[in-house]
Amino acid sequence: MKYQNILFEAKEGVGVLTFNRPKALNALNPETFDEISHVIGRVQGDSDVRVLVLTGAGEKAFVAGADISEFPRMNSLQARAFAERGQDVFFRLETLPKPVIACVNGFALGGGCELAMSCDFIYASDKARFGQPEVNLGIIPGFGGTQRLARLVGRAAAKELCMTGEMLDAQQAKAMGLVTRVFPADQLMEETMKVAHLLASRAPNVLRSIKQVVDRGMDVDLKTGCALEAEAFGVCFASKDTREGVSAFLEKRKPQFSRSLED
Repeated sequence: MKYQNILFEAKEGVGVLTFNRPKALNALNPETFDEISHVIGRVQGDSDVRVLVLTGAGEKAFVAGADISEFPRMNSLQARAFAERGQDVFFRLETLPKPVIACVNGFALGGGCELAMSCDFIYASDKARFGQPEVNLGIIPGFGGTQRLARLVGRAAAKELCMTGEMLDAQQAKAMGLVTRVFPADQLMEETMKVAHLLASRAPNVLRSIKQVVDRGMDVDLKTGCALEAEAFGVCFASKDTREGVSAFLEKRKPQFSRSLED
């Protein structure tokens, strides 16, 4: 597939997807969703890509939201289908069995904030801005924003942000638990890639298990979540990577983990 709205490259175990519509502040349109979906499938099927990083082209935006120029042509049914399409792509990103890092270099508003929240964690530039300003258009978030935001920052804070359309700077977003780390703008990609390469050196099946157990555990009670953890802990002991990790520790050497999710 030839990409028109994104760039994708993979090197040393890390894939980087760059939203590349800088004149539109990297806004999301149906074609961009198709391209994101294609990359997700590509990454899922490629054992050489062990971590995915998302970022935006240009200095202003990660993704400034959905492409509002598409809205005047939509009726109610088409708008619902557009929301469902975005939700489907973001769910695929969220459940990708590999770590996904949002490297937010500028505006992450509306659909851009929803996209970032679908990643495993968010690293942000000190120039980044976050928000769900859909209320200013007379609509609500449609790509999962009301739901993921509430789970990340709490119900009351999510309601306030969605109702006011207030924009948060990176430090405010970090204080609320939306962002994990904030870096100076000129260091953001370098610092993000350091962590991405660290994760790429870990055992893929272990990272997948951590991601699945944390995500599934958030939707159940504590006892059930711990049972999921114990089951996954046991499954690890059937893998070559667990045997390699334990042996390397006992032998005081660096482990050589596999690249495959099947080992």
